[in-house]
Amino acid sequence: QVQLVESGGGLVQPGGSLRLSCAASGIIFSMYAMGWYRQAPGKQRELAAAITAGGSTNYADSVKGRFTISRDNDQNTVYLQMNSLKPEDTAVYYCHAFGLTYGDSGYPAHWGQGTQVTVPS
Repeated sequence: QVQLVESGGGLVQPGGSLRLSCAASGIIFSMYAMGWYRQAPGKQRELAAAITAGGSTNYADSVKGRFTISRDNDQNTVYLQMNSLKPEDTAVYYCHAFGLTYGDSGYPAHWGQGTQVTVPS
């Protein structure tokens, strides 16, 4: 039973900070690239940040310089530190474990349930 459980969401004022956590179980966490997607009402889900199994990171232009993704393989947890929050950051944030296929081999992707982040205007 694979579980990705997000926590840390909430309501913060513009310019404030939040730290999201995603605790994984049921997978070999260290072998997965991990990411944080977000989805605002009426909008498509978009990838905000990702981190590879080796620790390389990638960010959407909209969050670059403000958000930091990190991982702790000993705790099977991925984090998203969000600073200088803006109203446009309001969304449900989803933890994601990237899958991979090679024909007959590979491993599936997984999604967390999501956590709400609200930054009022």
